[in-house]
Amino acid sequence: MPLSVSSRTEALEDSARQEFAADVRAGLSRTQKELHSKYLYDELGTSLFEAITHLPEYGLTRADSRLLAAHAEEIASFAPGPLAIAELGSGTGQKSRIILSAAPQRPRYFPIDVSYDALSACRIELAGIADTTPIHASYLVGLNRVAATRSDETLLVLFLGSTIGNFERPCAAEFLRSVRERLRPGDGFLLGADLVKPVQQLVTAYDDPAGVTAAFNRNLLGRINRELGGEFDLRAFEHEARYNEGERRIEMHLRSRVDQVVAIPAANHIARFRAGETIWTESSHKFHLTDLDDMAHKAGFRLHAAWVDKEWPFAETLWIAA
Repeated sequence: MPLSVSSRTEALEDSARQEFAADVRAGLSRTQKELHSKYLYDELGTSLFEAITHLPEYGLTRADSRLLAAHAEEIASFAPGPLAIAELGSGTGQKSRIILSAAPQRPRYFPIDVSYDALSACRIELAGIADTTPIHASYLVGLNRVAATRSDETLLVLFLGSTIGNFERPCAAEFLRSVRERLRPGDGFLLGADLVKPVQQLVTAYDDPAGVTAAFNRNLLGRINRELGGEFDLRAFEHEARYNEGERRIEMHLRSRVDQVVAIPAANHIARFRAGETIWTESSHKFHLTDLDDMAHKAGFRLHAAWVDKEWPFAETLWIAA
């Protein structure tokens, strides 16, 4: 007998919880303890990140939006004929709305995200400007589904907000090659990437005086408590943002204030911390324009256009599948 919708949803949620537990157990068993940054974005984490994007110290999101608004028509008309647009990590589609609205013809839009709530909001918000088909999946699995259902349209894939910076550089190169394998020659790939800038400016962007980023980071421990029965005392950890000069990346850590032992029953794990020991929760790599040109070439694209924001050094680069 086929599963009901509610049963399928419960099965998916249970599978996701098991994956979360396995990743927590593996990450906290490493010499340098770490937790995957994707787990920062539960419902509360997503709301906190939305607040971060409005902080004066964090100019990345506003720079991204300014560039999209200034060059939307050029981006949406890079190829003749009908256009289909897929967005990796769409959220509610607020940024993609700018490009969808500028398309010469009503496009088909495929938002790809792991959040059901975001995809539902996306369908409602963009109903008037695009034929929207939400896809609940990871980036590449979602892109596979788009590739299987596309017609003769040119496909434009959006990867905005410098999410590429969360990948370690070898993983980013492999990911970009995987994206290219799913495209046809002439398809487009719009990549947002944060550029190298003064260290203090970067550190302050990830450690704001209001403490919003600190709350966002510590919420990951709160999520473990809520979903896996963890016993973390959030006040026993402090947020730390540091710049790794050699890797050109900001690293976010949670530093244990004291020696402590934390049980996580649903992950079947007990984590032991020394005072001063950290959990590495996120990396945000920064780029030079020459890095982006080189990445495009190695992944099988050619650089079509590049735009840089003047207020906050950030780039939108439009690549064409070679």
